[in-house]
Formats: sequence, C-alpha cells, structure tokens
Amino acid sequence: MVRSLVAAVLLTAGCHSASQTNQPSSLPAAAPTSAARSDVLREIVVEQGTITAETGAVVHYEIGTLYVPENRRNAGSRRIGVGFARIKAPRPTGAPPVFWLPGGPGLSVLGAFTDDDAASKSRLRSWLTFGAVGDLVVIEQRGYTRRGEMLEAVSQALPLDQPGSVRVEAEAMRALARAAIAANPDKDLSGYDIGELAADVDDLRRALGYDKISLFGGSFGSQWSFSVMRLHPEIVARAVLSGVEPLNNGYDMPSHVFAALQRIAQDADRDPGLAPYRPAGGLMEAVRALHRRFAANPVRVEVPDEAGRKRTVVLGAEDLQLALLSHTQEGEQWPAFILSLYHGHYEAWAREVIEERQATKTKLIGPLIDSSLGVTAARERQLRTDPAVEMLGTWNFESNIASAPDWPTRDMGDVLREPAPCPIPVVFVHGDWDTSTPIENTLDLLPYFPNGHAIRVHRAGHDGTFYQLRGEPAVKQAVYEFLKTGKKEELPAEVTLPLPRFEVPPFAPPARDVNEGARRN
Repeated sequence: MVRSLVAAVLLTAGCHSASQTNQPSSLPAAAPTSAARSDVLREIVVEQGTITAETGAVVHYEIGTLYVPENRRNAGSRRIGVGFARIKAPRPTGAPPVFWLPGGPGLSVLGAFTDDDAASKSRLRSWLTFGAVGDLVVIEQRGYTRRGEMLEAVSQALPLDQPGSVRVEAEAMRALARAAIAANPDKDLSGYDIGELAADVDDLRRALGYDKISLFGGSFGSQWSFSVMRLHPEIVARAVLSGVEPLNNGYDMPSHVFAALQRIAQDADRDPGLAPYRPAGGLMEAVRALHRRFAANPVRVEVPDEAGRKRTVVLGAEDLQLALLSHTQEGEQWPAFILSLYHGHYEAWAREVIEERQATKTKLIGPLIDSSLGVTAARERQLRTDPAVEMLGTWNFESNIASAPDWPTRDMGDVLREPAPCPIPVVFVHGDWDTSTPIENTLDLLPYFPNGHAIRVHRAGHDGTFYQLRGEPAVKQAVYEFLKTGKKEELPAEVTLPLPRFEVPPFAPPARDVNEGARRN
C-alpha cells in the first residue's frame, strides 16, 4: 500500500580553498543566499511504501518529489519536480545521512523500487545495506527524473555511405542544440547546469531536516559531488567517490585512456584462450595494425538487418577511433572485439554502427551539463595535443566544445573547474582498467584532499565502489565504517581483483601463416 503525504517546507539557507573563502563572487552563483531565500516556499510530496528484502524483512521507504525553481537566477522561474527516495536506518546511528547521487548525466534510478530487471534489483539490494551507516537518500537529476520531466530530443540520422567523422558529429550536436531549444519554448534550458544540481541537493537536505550529509557517487555522480563540495562545502561531512570525474575532467585525456587499454592488454596477452588469435606483438600490436589498415582505406561492410534485407555501411579510421573508446566498458570483452576486427570479422561492429547512426533520442541533461562545465583552456590544449589523439581521435570532447555556444546553459567558469584544496574527508575508489574515467583522474586530484584516501583497484573498470570491492568484504565494511564515523584506519591503498576469464572471438582460430601479418597490415 502507498499513501500520499504533501508537506510544505519553508527552506532557509544556504570546497572553497582558503583563498576563496572571502571571495564568494569568484564562484558561479549556484543559488541565492540564505537571506534572499528565507521567505521562499518549497514543497515536497512524499509517498510511503514498503518492500520485502531478500532476507524477508519488510523495509519502509519514502519516495517523493522536490519542487524547485527551474532557474534559481530567475525570480519568475517555473517550478520543476526532482525525484528522490529515502530509506531510513533501522535504528539511529548518529551518522549523517548518505546522499546517493546517480551518474550519467541522465541515469534515472528510482525504478529500483518497482522494476524487475537485474540492474534495478542489484541497485535496491545495495541501497538496503546502507542502513548500517544511517539514512540513505537518493536524488535524481533535474531534467531526467521519473518524478518530474525527462527532457529528450531526437538527433539526426548520420549517413551510412561514408565513414564516420568527428566534424559531422559536432555539426549534428550543434543542430541538436538548436532543435532542443526550438522544441522547448516553455522551458528555461539555461537552468540545467551542475550548479543547479548542487543546489537541488542542498534544498532536499533542508527539506528533509538534515544539517550535514555525506555524499556517495560514481562517474558523473562523483562530479556532481565535487560541485556540492565546492559550492556548499559547509553541508558535507565526508564522501565516497568511484570512477572519479573531477570538475575539469569531463573529457578524458586520450593518453590516460590508452594507458588503461595497455593495462588490459598486458593481462590479455597472457591468456591462453586468446593465444591462437593474437598476432606477434600481442593485443596492442593488433590495435596498431588496425590503425594502419583503416588509415589506408575505409571498408564497406554488408550485413542483413532483422528483416533479412542487406544494409551496407562504410567504416573508416575515425570509426575505429570511436570503437576503441566505446568497446572498453568490460575489460574482459575488449580483447575479443579487437581480435575479431584484426582478423577481418567486421559484421558485429557494422551492425552496431548502423544502429548508432540512426536518428535516436538524446537525453538533454548530458550536453546541457557537459557543454556548460567544459574544461579550462589549458586542459583543452592538453587534450588536443595529447599524443594518443592519433589513436583515439577527438571524439571524447570535440562535439561538446564545438556546440557549447549553442546550448543555453552558462559557462561555469575556471574558478569552479580548477581543483582547489579541500579539507573534506573523501575516499576515492578507482579501477586501473577504467577507460571512461581513467585512474589518473584520482591520482592527479588526491594532493588537493589532505584528508583524502585512495584505493586503487587493479583490474576494475568503470564500476561503483561496492561492485569494485565485491570480493573484499573487509574493505567494504571499512568503507561503511568511514561513512558512519570518518575512520580510515582499515582502508587499504590497493586491492587486486582476480584475473578474469577473457571472452574469445566467436569464430575458430585462424590457421597460422608466416605471411599473415604482412597481408593484413
């Protein structure tokens, strides 16, 4: 049974570095000051529900909507809904509540209470473990929440008869921005930046009656957490972040991604199941050979669609660059993909590219935030001159940088983007096989957190904290203890996952031929 409760909440206000403490104007105005907001009425709508845990225990939860201004810098802004949920601790612990911030941007998670898919079940199972720490609060992202609006636009289809191109992708992103603005004349899309998301967390904290909170997030959830720590440092007790994405690192350094691929390849080159498929020189030699092959000429691949009709797609050097970036989420699968291409088996890749080039829905919160946050000019120069651009191209950042002037969200500014000393205790959990947010993100940021602690997880990819630590119950318990008390004594500096069983290509190993390398290269 679910019953509805409407609560009107009067909200009162609201990591700078020491040099910034007396310069509030140096950071973007995420929300009005407490004096300006003290007479503003906010409303939350809360529903009570129960779920039965796998243990058979009945767990009570609240799921609701926080109503906030679409743009806090506009006094006449309309109100929008932001979904949230709370699972109260079975008994008081005295610890600050944990605010769990989803990734993306554009990951809606509240379906975990109702949906039956494996991801939802796993997410809910994880949430229920936080009762050992204290209350758990999950907040979704404005602009992509089931309890409010899910802003989307349809991107244009890209041609199949020519190779993929970063330039064409950038032009399509600019067209998408113009189309999104034209399709939403009743909405203020300039209100969908990371500063507003940080203020949503602060508003929900106050609406639920908490003084301090702890943050828990991965990937974009970590970047969102950094914005809360920079813009509202006084409300954060501590944080646990994984797949770390600093505010100036929304676009990954190509050489850092390439280094993660090399670490995956080092183990894959010792795998006996892949041995019959590997060229002399190993997996990275296969990557280099593919680079030479596609730099010389694109290939035309014909594959049947679901109706049995033949479809042809042209794949070129830039398509290969994108494939190297986009097929690395699971390290144990990436070698088989590369070796399939090396041996001329392009069909599965071609089907994926055909699907990707179709007109499709795009979650607007992603480019609205990414283009607004951007990077400093210094980092952009590093990105463009990085030596691994030759192998991976500029797919990771070109379209967002090129289209930034077309999106209505403000430039958040270098003072927010650049790292600054922060005394908030933070535990960073990062896998060295992570190609979405390379581990160098954490290593470069750690010196700015004198009370920080990093756990390097060897062979972990772009995964959440507790999935990375799934084989280390004592370490997981130490993370819960940190969230509860701030203690870090039992946290290790490094964890090593067992060697995975690498997937093998879906065809028989080719016969060995001493001239094979010369022919293919």
